[in-house]
Amino acid sequence: MNDGIEEPRRAEHFDAEALDGGWLSWNLNDKTRFNAFIEPLFVRPEAPLPDGRPRARVRMHPTRKHTNLGNNVHGAVTLALIDVALFAASHQFGSLNAGFSVTLDLGTQFIGGGRVDEPLDAVVEQVRETGRLIFLRGMVVQGAHDDHIVASFSGTIRKASSDRK
Repeated sequence: MNDGIEEPRRAEHFDAEALDGGWLSWNLNDKTRFNAFIEPLFVRPEAPLPDGRPRARVRMHPTRKHTNLGNNVHGAVTLALIDVALFAASHQFGSLNAGFSVTLDLGTQFIGGGRVDEPLDAVVEQVRETGRLIFLRGMVVQGAHDDHIVASFSGTIRKASSDRK
């Protein structure tokens, strides 16, 4: 359905400004979209796994608007971070261009409550990439040494036809 608003088709619809520490901003230029609720978001590559598979870290900064009544990060916010992180990381890996790819599945295990006013990071690793699919997994963590685990997850993205290899 076209309601007169141009749909994002490519990563150029994201602000990908380079920042200190190897971070890139990963924020939609169109602030009327869902992602704006959890923005600002940042992404950077991490050291590859020993077998060479890529990893990336996607960061958000939760505030009071992201909390539940227990003053922890709401589970829906954590799920939103994970879902967006699948795409931001896959784009970082060069696997897709963040167009019309879709999440096919997302499995999540909540392990601890996310803390407010502390960076919340989704560390994503690519498990396998095929012509049409990208299989990913990771953890949502906090703390200087990722010592507070909030959730673990796995997910599958179906690539947009223009991103298929």
